[in-house]
Amino acid sequence: MRGKRYALFFSALAAFLVAGVSPAAAEPLSNTARYIDNVSNLLLAAALPITLLVEGILAYVVWKFRKTEEAKPTKENRRLEITWTVATAVVLLFVGVAAYGAMAQPSVTATQTTYQNAVDDGAVQVDIIGVQWYWKAEYPEHNISYTANMQDKPIVVPAERQLAIMTTATDVIHAVHIPALKLKKDSIPGQKNYIVTTINSEAIRDDPYVLYCAEFCGAGHSNMLAGFKVVSQQEYQNWVEQQTSSGSGSGASSGSSGTANNSSASVAAPSAGQLAA
Repeated sequence: MRGKRYALFFSALAAFLVAGVSPAAAEPLSNTARYIDNVSNLLLAAALPITLLVEGILAYVVWKFRKTEEAKPTKENRRLEITWTVATAVVLLFVGVAAYGAMAQPSVTATQTTYQNAVDDGAVQVDIIGVQWYWKAEYPEHNISYTANMQDKPIVVPAERQLAIMTTATDVIHAVHIPALKLKKDSIPGQKNYIVTTINSEAIRDDPYVLYCAEFCGAGHSNMLAGFKVVSQQEYQNWVEQQTSSGSGSGASSGSSGTANNSSASVAAPSAGQLAA
């Protein structure tokens, strides 16, 4: 009994120390990041005491039977077997419900129905289309269309305003992935996938975030990068007016030149600061 008490005591002490010294989490930069972080923290909080309990019992058993020369079979204990079977089922049920609570959110996974229901009238709609090997950005409301890149043609979106992203592909499977904002969605030919989110003002910065292709899509996969720039609402409005007034909204000249640059796998690699983001 004394050994069991010691094991439980040290397990509780270790849990307290881990919780006390863990650094404060950074503020999520988008609604999507908030849901993902919440479920990750919840599952970590559930897994930590279970891990410490199991390791504590293991340490106790090793210590108690360290001098035993011959292993002896244990007696059947149906209550114990039923207990750990039910406990495992409860843990799995908890994990499933917690994960579904995040995955079912339109900010993380939106079907066409939830997309239509979740999008507000004032939302900014951006279509991101994957092509071997570049990203095409379209703003249906403003008739803006161009090939995005890391240098002078990032995908521009406003902060503190609902953002409705539709993504698809024209040839093979691609995947939109912006790690810093925790945005990720497969781009599949003949299928439309959606994300409905809001990016916080803390995400505004001069350099664009890096948008990767997260599905191997051929020889130019590693060069399939684009900038994803978060700006204030006023800057976004100015950018839209500039695009429409300069004629680049038609997408004819900017799209064709961008296609030539990207299809030849000439997209420059992101800087160290962008990768760190």
